[in-house]
Amino acid sequence: MTTAEQLVLDLPVRRAQGRDDFFVAPNNALPLAMLDAPETWPLHRLVLHGPKASGKSHLLNIWADERGAARLDGAGLASADIAALIGAPAVAIDRAEGVAADAAAQTALFHLINGRMARGAPLLMAARQPGARWGVALADLHSRLEATAQAELLPPDDAMLAALLVKLFADRQIDVGADLVPYLINRIDRSFAAAIAVVARLDREALARKSRLTARFAGQILALDAEGGQHGD
Repeated sequence: MTTAEQLVLDLPVRRAQGRDDFFVAPNNALPLAMLDAPETWPLHRLVLHGPKASGKSHLLNIWADERGAARLDGAGLASADIAALIGAPAVAIDRAEGVAADAAAQTALFHLINGRMARGAPLLMAARQPGARWGVALADLHSRLEATAQAELLPPDDAMLAALLVKLFADRQIDVGADLVPYLINRIDRSFAAAIAVVARLDREALARKSRLTARFAGQILALDAEGGQHGD
């Protein structure tokens, strides 16, 4: 790797993560409304699920910040203070499906769910799959997850994808040509992960080549990737 390339990779990226930075579209309006009303959650808990890079962690962190929630990863439940979590005003668990890999974590989540339910206190879990598909071995936990309300974040439509691309370029403080976003919408997969990958790829190449990001430039880079069998970062 050359010094120039290393400098490009080391440049900081400002990631906007507040409520105002989350775009509300038909595919996510209902989950967002559910997050705003935890008092309506059946059994006081909710699983927010969707594909990679769909905004689950973003929404979970917004919710946790607004409610002063204790937050942790599913894989960390095995070593967590469950009594303290039961007593917290709100609890948010990201990558909650991680409990499936650890029997102790499954037991901890089972007791946490029971304790939060008894207190009538909200528990939010974010994962890629609905709770019933996490593959937990503890039967009692599986039944609790099956009974948990689910909110699904769907893949973006064209309007959502355009808004996401604009946000991702803005996070990197990049001024792009007006033709770039419409061009990319017609050439990348309809997924949040694809949008994130293509923005990172184009940003790096534009910096390395000292070029402005336009549709023409993007076409050149995507063509090179196709020839080389690359699919983004």
